[in-house]
Parts: sequence; structure tokens; C-alpha cells
Amino acid sequence: MDRIQALLLFTRVVDLGSFSRAATELGIGQPAVTKQIARMEKELGARLLHRSTHGVTPTEVGTLYYDKCKLIVHHDEEARSVASLMQSQVQGVLRISTSIAFGRRVLAPMVSSFMRTHPLLNVDLSFEDRYVNLVEQGVDVAIRMGSLADSSLGATYLGVSPWVAVASPDYLRERGTPETPADLAQHAALVYSTVQGDAIWHFSAVHEATQAIAVNGRLRSNNLSALLAAARDGFGVAVLPLYVANDGLRTGELVPILGGWNLPSQEMHAVYPSPRLVPAKVQELVGWLKGQFQGDWFKLQSPPKQTGGS
Repeated sequence: MDRIQALLLFTRVVDLGSFSRAATELGIGQPAVTKQIARMEKELGARLLHRSTHGVTPTEVGTLYYDKCKLIVHHDEEARSVASLMQSQVQGVLRISTSIAFGRRVLAPMVSSFMRTHPLLNVDLSFEDRYVNLVEQGVDVAIRMGSLADSSLGATYLGVSPWVAVASPDYLRERGTPETPADLAQHAALVYSTVQGDAIWHFSAVHEATQAIAVNGRLRSNNLSALLAAARDGFGVAVLPLYVANDGLRTGELVPILGGWNLPSQEMHAVYPSPRLVPAKVQELVGWLKGQFQGDWFKLQSPPKQTGGS
């Protein structure tokens, strides 16, 4: 029996004036109650209770000890109540982590909408192009791209993020439009050095074998905005997430190429420190995000107004 439970047992014995009634209320045997009180008296080196045929009453020391125990038990119950409330209500601080490009272009406006419907919730939203340690950094939920490695973390599948091969009209007028993935060997590639196989691009099509194409070019970057800008400026062909490329495609600054071929899509997951006892604020956000990433969600994103970042 832990210390708080022992103190609770002692206070109930005093309140009820009976070992047996306290045992019944707490759902334990009377011998266990008697042993626990005897153990407490031995540890304290003082008699806490008078036993008689009329019941149980506290000694002078027992009365002073009872007053302190009652206060401790009350604070424990209060703390448990607060913890239970925080666990079951969408309130408090929700710490979210994701990558820079996805965070600025997609997640930030979504989180703003989520906050409007949960006025008691504060959000700490951080962007980093590396996987953070959720426990060490105190992160409640991270939105991650790609397949997940096996771990003790909790995770929920949210959807997929499609990618597209693009170039500017000026570049294609000068260098020609590739008709097959193999044609990319004759083109300048803008290489994203983080995913999509780095300088090997994989294409698939109906009734066609998957093709792994080694590409090269003058620019490599781990920053999607840098590659987007270079593609717009006519420096070459880029493969980009549709949520990044979509604005350029809408304005005509970029055009899709190799339309009959598909690039691998990235899975999106919400990841949280543990699959057990997930707080209501995390459950609510994850469930809401699953609803947002349905259909052609990537066509609904607007480009960020501010400059900088990825």
C-alpha cells in the first residue's frame, strides 16, 4: 500500500470510528486495515488510536496526525481531479512540432482554425526539419512525413502528401519537355537532398515498370522554398510536394511534366509520446486533422504571406 493510500485508510478509520467499516468502504479485508495501522504506529513510534468495545478513537498524537493526513489526502484528491480534468478537456498548452515547409504552408493555418473552436487551448507550434525527441522536448504531438520506424510512440495515419515533377515554361522552351523519365538524364535537376531518394527519382505508371532515374544538376538543397524559387526562375526540373508547387501551378509559373508518371507519395502521421492515456487535446487535434487531410486537401492551401523559412 502506498503512502497516500495508507493516509487515506487512517483518516477513514478515524472518520468512521471502526476498522471494519473502513475496510468495507475501501474494499479491503479488516485484517489488512489492522496491519496497516499497526505498521504506521510502529514507523511513527507512537500510538495513534484507542481501541475499545465502543469503537476506535484517536489519541492526542493521533488527532494531530489525523489533521495533517486529512490535509494531504484532500490535496491529493484535488490534484487528481485537476489531472483528470486536464486529461479529459481540450484546454491547457498543446505543443506541436512539424517540418518547416509543411508547418508554414499547411499546418499553421489549420491550427489557427482549430484554435478558434477551442478557446481554452493555447498552442506552442514549432518548425524543425529534423525529428525531435518528443519526451525530451515536451512535445505533445508531431506531424511527420514518410513511413514510421517501429517505436514505442503512439501514431495515427493522417493521409498522403503527393509529389509532382515541375519546371518553368521558359526552361521547357529552352531545353525541351521530357516525354519519359529517362529523358531527365539530359536535363538540369533541382535536387531536394532530404527525401525522394535524393538524386535518384522514382517514377511509376500504369502498365509500366517502376523506373529509378539518376539525375544531376547545379543546385541541391534541403530547403523546399529554395528549390521552388529556382524552378520558377528556370534553373531546372524539380520534384516538389503538391502543397509547395500548387501555387506556382495555379499562376502558370510552373507546369507539371511527365503527367503519365507518378512520384511516390509521402505518408503523413501524427505521432505522440505514448499510445496509452492520450490527452483529450491530442485526441481532438488528431481526429480533426484526419478530417482535413481528405481528398485533394493539397489544392486548398494558400502560400504563406511572409518570406523566409522553407
